[in-house]
Amino acid sequence: MEVNRLDFYIGLSLAVSSSAFIGASFILKKKGLLRLASKGSMRAGQGGYAYLKEWLWWAGLISMGAGEAANFAAYAFAPATLVTPLGALSVLVSAVLSSYFLNERLNVHGKIGCLLCVLGSTVMVIHAPQEEEVASLTAMAEKLRDPGFIVFAVCVVGSSLVLIFAVAPRFGQKNVLVYILICSVIGSLSVSCVKGLGIGIKELFAGTAVLKEPLFWCLVVCLVICVSVQISYLNKALDIFNTSLVTPIYYVFFTTSVMACSAILFKEWLRMTTDGVVGTISGFLTIILGIFLLHAFKDIVFSWDSLPLYLRKGPLGFTWGHQPYVALPSHDLQTEGEMKLPREGGSKGGWGTHQRAP
Repeated sequence: MEVNRLDFYIGLSLAVSSSAFIGASFILKKKGLLRLASKGSMRAGQGGYAYLKEWLWWAGLISMGAGEAANFAAYAFAPATLVTPLGALSVLVSAVLSSYFLNERLNVHGKIGCLLCVLGSTVMVIHAPQEEEVASLTAMAEKLRDPGFIVFAVCVVGSSLVLIFAVAPRFGQKNVLVYILICSVIGSLSVSCVKGLGIGIKELFAGTAVLKEPLFWCLVVCLVICVSVQISYLNKALDIFNTSLVTPIYYVFFTTSVMACSAILFKEWLRMTTDGVVGTISGFLTIILGIFLLHAFKDIVFSWDSLPLYLRKGPLGFTWGHQPYVALPSHDLQTEGEMKLPREGGSKGGWGTHQRAP
């Protein structure tokens, strides 16, 4: 649909502010969980709920609530495929803040990865598919009754139950993908609920008696369940794994799930041109590349100051495979050493035995 320009800018502003609040919430929650761990309390990853007594965790929850509220409102003004990719900004906010407040190193690779996330999100926003006209709960109900969406929802619920009851108890604390997959697939349904509730609230302000609609309350109940599951398993992931690892991976899987859900529910991709499809896929792949750089090389000590050392040639007589990266000595010192070595080392090998071709 053709989005009104005012609605477009309102949705864009709300989405950006949402990313800022959500990115900060990861840091506040992590700080609270670290404080609890230092006190010897049972950690969230072990099934404990001591974080409910920690004010920093509550501050993070309030910040996330504000971000989700802004995100909720953004979905009411703009298409889901415009709002969701902007969640990459929360990755940038979380990565930068974690380097300052959690002492989690953000090297050159991470900074380039954050930049690629922003650029990829921009490309996706430019080429975002436009969803079909859904202006009422009645139209939303028709969408939800579509066989394709019903099959998708059943698959999401079934896979989530398998992950929660069969996979998570065995591999949840060893593999970062388990808890994040649960949050992501459930999150795709929560976005659909948010979109429907946003439409209902807009109708409510317009004077329509949507509170009498059973669908409105069904969406509320589904949203509460989905958000509760997401919060629980996201806390477990944050408690066990590094924040700079959890946040970007969560973004990739969550965005993929939301895009798939939106495409099935609103049939967005059917009206897209070829360049729009290519642009959307390219933007998303750029984000994935940025996410990979952000967390795959996070333990490598690499800065702009050390970059010249990696660009210089190695010392004579050594190959790159057998000699670490070292700075070359100055020309004067090297010349002086070459003059002394033949006299000190004689003909016993080493640097003094090098012969020059005539």
